[in-house]
Amino acid sequence: MPQYKDEERGSWYCKFSYQDWTGQRRQKLKRGFPTKREAAAWERSFLEKQQGNPDMTFQALYDLYMEDIGHRLKASTIRNKKAACERHIVPYFKDKPINQITPADIRKWQNSILASSAKDTYQRQIYNQLNAVLNFAIRYYGLLRNPCQITGPIGKARASRMDFWTHDEFDAFIAQVKPPILHAAFETLYYTGLRCGELLALTREDIDLQAKTINVTKTYHRVNRQDIITSPKTAQSIRTVTIPPFLVDSLTDYINRLYGIGPTDRVFQTTQSKLITAMGRYSKAAGVKRIRTHDIRHSHVSLLIELGFSPLLIAERIGDSVDMVNNIYGHLYPNKHNEVADKLQQFVSK
Repeated sequence: MPQYKDEERGSWYCKFSYQDWTGQRRQKLKRGFPTKREAAAWERSFLEKQQGNPDMTFQALYDLYMEDIGHRLKASTIRNKKAACERHIVPYFKDKPINQITPADIRKWQNSILASSAKDTYQRQIYNQLNAVLNFAIRYYGLLRNPCQITGPIGKARASRMDFWTHDEFDAFIAQVKPPILHAAFETLYYTGLRCGELLALTREDIDLQAKTINVTKTYHRVNRQDIITSPKTAQSIRTVTIPPFLVDSLTDYINRLYGIGPTDRVFQTTQSKLITAMGRYSKAAGVKRIRTHDIRHSHVSLLIELGFSPLLIAERIGDSVDMVNNIYGHLYPNKHNEVADKLQQFVSK
């Protein structure tokens, strides 16, 4: 269809009719394109998305996919998906019709990811995003097959090794942390196993110092410089975590410093990026290895395992499944099989 020059504004526009999802004919007008080519490209992309045919370009499919998940997923999840797609996937496939993407194309793309500096776990995340977009096309837009099913995945589902601090390493680290908000935040993370977002979402009414409990019912995200509070990661994440008296004392001292704090005010008025920066600075000062903020959660679990607690109790405390605890942390139970053999020996030798 032709595009038109707006002589008064010095730009181009497109004006055309199309059939919407109800079967009605409608008119579309879009102005402000610097060139005729850009106006034509926008019109073509719009019509592809309206028609939803399997010969649409990958860019058109991706736009439909992002529009769809925008109504279903949390802002933080969408942000992570968008970052992976727009950096590593869309630039490679954007102009190719989705029904012309072959296993050979996927294989070549995979090789470019494998040659990059992306970590094994991130490579798997990128691949999973491409797989999800193409599965979306199969489910809703008539694509006959997903070429990713032939090539298979790349990367690893999880890291081959897990970083965590021993109790001695955490003691050395926390001794360097002087600002009250950071000291209280890192102590709470280490001795409760809360996710960073769960910690940052805590309000004054969530922390019951008399009952020695913390109620986890939400999580915090910082998206486009906006504070966003949502439900936690999973239904299992909603839980009550008991805390030891020494942590009650520490939190009491910190909260008493917060002048005028209300019941629904956030207790830790900071962001994950500031915690990350602080971890780098104070771990270096303490002479301990640098780990991620999420690895403090791993550190809490490793401490509980060392103290002899069961996977079921640990799963309930950290708001996850027993299967997850066994899969992720099972290697931290190196002596448990020996204990079983020893107890069987004692039983038979009676």
